[in-house]
Amino acid sequence: MKSFGSDYPCHVAIIMDGNGRWAQARGLPRSAGHQVGIQNIHRIVETCSELGIYALTLYAFSTENWSRPQAEVDFLMRRLQDYAEREVSELRRNDVRFNVIGRRDRLPPALLAALERAMRETRDSERLILNLAVNYGGRAEIVDATRSLVRAVQRGEVNPGQVDEVTFGRFLYTAGLPDPDLVIRTAAEQRLSNFLLWQSALSFFWSTPVYWPDFQEADLLAAVRAWHEYNEATSRESVYISEKG
Repeated sequence: MKSFGSDYPCHVAIIMDGNGRWAQARGLPRSAGHQVGIQNIHRIVETCSELGIYALTLYAFSTENWSRPQAEVDFLMRRLQDYAEREVSELRRNDVRFNVIGRRDRLPPALLAALERAMRETRDSERLILNLAVNYGGRAEIVDATRSLVRAVQRGEVNPGQVDEVTFGRFLYTAGLPDPDLVIRTAAEQRLSNFLLWQSALSFFWSTPVYWPDFQEADLLAAVRAWHEYNEATSRESVYISEKG
């Protein structure tokens, strides 16, 4: 595995896109793309763990995805449940802590039970934090955080005059985690699609034409390399400006 020294991103977030197009390009039903896409999570989690990345956040199902055909939604819910049930022992063995971000109230009971079990059984793991964004929307997260903050103010736990970005961050789904250094989107799209809107304000965004089912270690390393080179370039620019100043 190629090394960049100690200069790896602390938190990587990925918009896993292109499952349906991957399947259609092969004359397969969209469900086949989702199946392979879910299976690919294992490989990327393993790679991030080996690289020493602290947190990985994967966009699995958005608040907008409910508008898809019901059969496709039901299939995705079942596959996510299968993933949580199948992977929990592997996650625990590899010291990966599993977490879910998003609104859980709309999730099928069987899926929610599987997700909660995976979180419970990996809560003491420390090597990598894996956040699975399910029924997640960046705007919904900000609304939920605002509601929680207002309730905290009403209870007298927070002084409204002292609310700042750090305070607000404590009420986000990702409270306690660093913001993503690197946001990756597969399938050549250039949009954030309502993903980590607050947290990614200063993140490096990298888009690849590779569909998510084909996204491999080499593609992740290409993104990390681009992030690393950008940081080096901006660091040199800062030094130059400082010296000129």
